[in-house]
Amino acid sequence: MSGCILFIQRDLHINEVQQEVLVGCLSFISLLGSLAGGRTSDAIGRKWTIGLAAVVFQAGAAVMTFAPSFRVLMIGRLLAGIGIGFGIMIAPVYIAEISPAASRGSLTSFPEIFINLGILLGYVSNYAFSGLSDHINWRVMLAVGILPSVSIAFALLVIPESPRWLVMQNRADEARAVLLKVTDSEDEAKERLAEIEAAAAATSAGKYGDKTVWQELSRPSPVIARMLVTGLGIQCFQQITGIDALVYYSPTIFRDAGITTESQLLAATVAVGFFKTAFIALAIVLIDRVGRKPLLYVSTIGMSVCLAVLSAALFLLAHGWVSRGAGIAVAVLTVCGDVAFFSVGIGPICWVVSSEIFPLRLRAQAAALGAVSNRVTSGAVAMSFLSICRAISVAGAFSAFAIISALSVVFVHKFVPETNGKTLEQIELLFGGGDGEGRGDLELDDVEQLVQKG
Repeated sequence: MSGCILFIQRDLHINEVQQEVLVGCLSFISLLGSLAGGRTSDAIGRKWTIGLAAVVFQAGAAVMTFAPSFRVLMIGRLLAGIGIGFGIMIAPVYIAEISPAASRGSLTSFPEIFINLGILLGYVSNYAFSGLSDHINWRVMLAVGILPSVSIAFALLVIPESPRWLVMQNRADEARAVLLKVTDSEDEAKERLAEIEAAAAATSAGKYGDKTVWQELSRPSPVIARMLVTGLGIQCFQQITGIDALVYYSPTIFRDAGITTESQLLAATVAVGFFKTAFIALAIVLIDRVGRKPLLYVSTIGMSVCLAVLSAALFLLAHGWVSRGAGIAVAVLTVCGDVAFFSVGIGPICWVVSSEIFPLRLRAQAAALGAVSNRVTSGAVAMSFLSICRAISVAGAFSAFAIISALSVVFVHKFVPETNGKTLEQIELLFGGGDGEGRGDLELDDVEQLVQKG
């Protein structure tokens, strides 16, 4: 949309407020898909919820492609947002539930790398089709987004259902068959099945009381409250540090830095997409080797520095204290640096952590709440960015993002545990879970080490 908006503005004659609504509404409307996705995936399964997400998104993309007016374009955008809401909630949950503990971090990062690959391909299509007429180019740019999601239909013929969902449906034999396919040995499959059945049995036996899932989440025990602070907090920090402002409005930022032609603006955004995608691949390699928390430190500290330097460069440029060439170089370098640090840490790890910290009985709908937090903050940033820039300048907006990013370093230190190498059933112990009163005999201290209480 960052490239399309340049041409939609001219073709449909939309104003600045309509631009903000068109860009930002996707995040807000996707929270409806995420909220519905938790209950839907518990009802029809993780696998078929993925298929539903693809169908709804394809419908929205088709409506946008042929939209004759801003109103119809918004209808398509809203449909696409609901499909995205389903997708961003269910994909990490499904992968986390089917993956072995040793490689769960890498595999659960896959949705993020494909999101980034999609953004990169979007930038490339913006550049490739920009030469067409204003009435056609943005439609083609949006239409090509339909093609990748069609592959979901073929994937559904191959991928198995989540073994944890199958156990919750009293289909243990099917769950065992799936685990035999995705584990290295029969003994490992039996061990994982036993852990899953124990967690499911505890829920069925009423160990956690007669509360429904939403009652447990709305009036949480201390253990669940700590999980919610971690899961929802990391989702908010992922977006409120301004990543969507960089992705959606990178042409606006580069124009403010001094780049003037549309081809140069779109080429610069392709560079942003490349760095965002390349470094997510690095995260996938490192996440199960060095752990979640070290990568989060590198990511949040690096983003804070890049955002501060970008803000300073734009401020100096606005006052004519540095040359235009130097300002453009620093702006491109720091934007690319920020998305690189984002992609190597908090970008993928946000989804990994929120999909693995909640117990089985709450996982789908708690992950949906996390996705909602992510989408609300994303929408707030996307829909307010131009207005904030007009009020306090682009430099001022990014100085605010830099301060928030610095706060995310503190949040990671105090609230995010290291979950690397632990099974989903073991992770509950990190937050003090494990007995009927919601208090275990393990605790997480500030340096993320698991310490036995004597």
